[in-house]
Amino acid sequence: MIAWLNIDTPFPDVSRALQDPAGLLAAGADLSPPRLLEAYRQGIFPWFSEGQPILWWSTDPRMVLRTDQFVVSDSLKKTLRRIERSRHGDGLWQVTFDTAFEQVMHGCAGPRRHEHGTWISPEIVDGYSGLHRAGYAHSSEVWLNGELVGGAYGVSIGRMFYGESMFARVSDASKVALAHLVFFLRRHGVELIDCQQETSHLASLGARPISRSAFLDHLYGAIGAPQITQWQPLDLLQTGIPPRADQAPLQAG
Repeated sequence: MIAWLNIDTPFPDVSRALQDPAGLLAAGADLSPPRLLEAYRQGIFPWFSEGQPILWWSTDPRMVLRTDQFVVSDSLKKTLRRIERSRHGDGLWQVTFDTAFEQVMHGCAGPRRHEHGTWISPEIVDGYSGLHRAGYAHSSEVWLNGELVGGAYGVSIGRMFYGESMFARVSDASKVALAHLVFFLRRHGVELIDCQQETSHLASLGARPISRSAFLDHLYGAIGAPQITQWQPLDLLQTGIPPRADQAPLQAG
């Protein structure tokens, strides 16, 4: 039986999560910034549909993306180069961080092909917007002709990043938003991005499942590092597109 949380009830130990990949741990409480931070520091995240109570999870295995193993396909390399040249030239494309956090969340909550409904409810938007104002939640935005066409968002604590969701309104826009986040995080010493649950799409980008215990071992070390304070996307024409560890370096040009 899962634990029911009141506003002041602490989370139970994650070892009490149901012994299956779903990993349901508890229900109840709220989505205030202190509660969300308490959850993420213990490897717990909220995920529930409208009409349900707040449900808290700690999956085992845990899907993670190592920042040096992000898969940059040939087509994505071409897209990144094209966008970088535009940013330096006619300005049709732009990539920004933290300029439209709630817009990105609403984009992620929008309808998707082959899916019905969304778990990103108004309650979720309010909770994570509070984390954003507190400096713990961040977004990556992709713009075309001044219109938001893609983005991604997540939570940053120390040198740990928890990816939440991404969206695209034009081809590859979500991958561009994610790529800029990955390259930025890698440059700032973040080794692992929490992806929470296993999907074929995440696997195609290089994410892999690890045990909950291995995830928590890394998490407890990473969250104690200093907080990243300056969020700006890299200039890939100057820095180059970071390769995966098993790839030869690629110069952007």
